[in-house]
Amino acid sequence: MARIGRHVRIFGRVQGVFFRGWTQQQADDLGVAGWVRNCPDGSVEAHLAGEEAVVQQLIERLRDGPPSAIVDRFDVAEAEPQAGEEFEVRH
Repeated sequence: MARIGRHVRIFGRVQGVFFRGWTQQQADDLGVAGWVRNCPDGSVEAHLAGEEAVVQQLIERLRDGPPSAIVDRFDVAEAEPQAGEEFEVRH
C-alpha cells in the first residue's frame, strides 16, 4: 500500500487541553507517523503520514479532539509523506 501525507490545522480551544499528547496516543494506536505542535496563533498543526485508511481514521478523530477540546475549524491539505515510522510532539 502507498503512503500518503496530510497537513492538518486545527482551530478552537485546542491548546492547554492535552491535544498534542492525545494526538500522539491516537497516532501510535493507529500506526500513523508524523508530528504535532502548537502554533503561536493558538491553533495546533500536524503532519500525518501512513496508509490512507489509518490516516483518514486519525483525521476523523482529530475533528473532535480530546474530551476537553472544542474544535471550531479544521483544515486538511495534501502533503508529501515524510519518512519514518514515529509520531512526535514538537515544541
